[in-house]
Amino acid sequence: MSASAPETGGPLQGENALVRAIGPVALTAAIVNIIVGAGIFMLPALLASRMGGAAPLAFLAGALAIVPIALCFAAVGSRAVATGGAYTYVGAAFGPFAGFLAGALGWICNLASAAGVAAALMGQLAHFVPALAEPVARAAALIVLQTALIALNAFGVRLGARAILALATLKLAPLIALAGIGLLFVDWGQISWTQVPSWSALGTAMVLVMFAYSGMETALIPSGEVRDPSRHVPRATLAAIVLVVLLYVGIQVVCQGVLGPALPGSAAPIAATAGALWSPGYGLLLATACVSMTGFLMGNLLGSSRLVFALGRDGYLPHAFGRVSAAHHVPLLAILVHGGLACVLAIGGSFETLALISGGANCLLYVGVCLAAWRAQRLDLRGRGAPFVLPGGPAIPLLAVLAMGAIVSTLTRAEWLAIGLALAALVAVYGLVRRRRSGTA
Repeated sequence: MSASAPETGGPLQGENALVRAIGPVALTAAIVNIIVGAGIFMLPALLASRMGGAAPLAFLAGALAIVPIALCFAAVGSRAVATGGAYTYVGAAFGPFAGFLAGALGWICNLASAAGVAAALMGQLAHFVPALAEPVARAAALIVLQTALIALNAFGVRLGARAILALATLKLAPLIALAGIGLLFVDWGQISWTQVPSWSALGTAMVLVMFAYSGMETALIPSGEVRDPSRHVPRATLAAIVLVVLLYVGIQVVCQGVLGPALPGSAAPIAATAGALWSPGYGLLLATACVSMTGFLMGNLLGSSRLVFALGRDGYLPHAFGRVSAAHHVPLLAILVHGGLACVLAIGGSFETLALISGGANCLLYVGVCLAAWRAQRLDLRGRGAPFVLPGGPAIPLLAVLAMGAIVSTLTRAEWLAIGLALAALVAVYGLVRRRRSGTA
């Protein structure tokens, strides 16, 4: 839905009020930044405990699942170029009901992941400032953190994009150095490329790996602020996935080859690996984890606030959410609401509970995007410029859907129950919104 812009000096309304200021480098950095968040700092030990010496194979198997999904995101993202990400993609392909479900589900995923990572960040900071383990100090620190992130986003997309690029550089440089230099000290006897794990072990590991690979759906939400999205979205998406796969495999190999049998029991595996190679490295990588999680939160707020903006723009939330501030051309109310709710959830929740809500629902969201990529190509939907065409027609989307189906088949009953209740609530909300809109038509 669109609306006329108010008088000059007031808030602006709709897609055209946004500034297309995000280039290919910043978009690639945003995708890498939000994927390399909290998961990689915990996964090496968790994967080693489940798969032993074959743990690096989990990241390679995850790459086989995530690359077709990335191709689908690239294809549909080059055709539906308005702000909204998966919400826009699914809605353009299957209509408003499916689009609303994708958008609302995506927002729940992003709120839960932002709150969970913020809670995990407080745990990391407590290693440096033990007082942050206390509830009152922890809550105060979360409020200060979210206020700072909101302020950075409120002063324009250029400032937010630059902050994301800076945070991505600060956290990726030590990780790349660890993966590169650490290979020189690997005991290759701790690594197995031929050991075949059990299906249950591989299935559990794949759920963890997909959580670590997730994030592109959030980083691509601000497509309305990307220059030449038909060209830059596919290139940035694929470049980011290649970089992340190489980094993850390298880190797992180094952690396993340096720590050996001590890896599965490590609470901070990357920091412990760095400390084993160079004693000051332990504190450096703990600090890197804090920077990484902060960067994730920054990227999450940038992308998720644009999703809330898109829902307001199209009339599924109050129109105030679809307004853009005249001073800095950002959806200020959407930024404030998403950041505030994430702060409240982080204060009252834990990483494990919030990751449960976010991770399982993300797999279903990926299924919707992959199906949307197939349908958008079949209908030949087009935005600005020539779209990215998936080779093989429905083959890549089908492969991605089958991979997600295999992964979600390993979810527990509690995880399915949480997802089912969330979907039922979303259908009820959509019905109320439709009734309200019909009554005022």
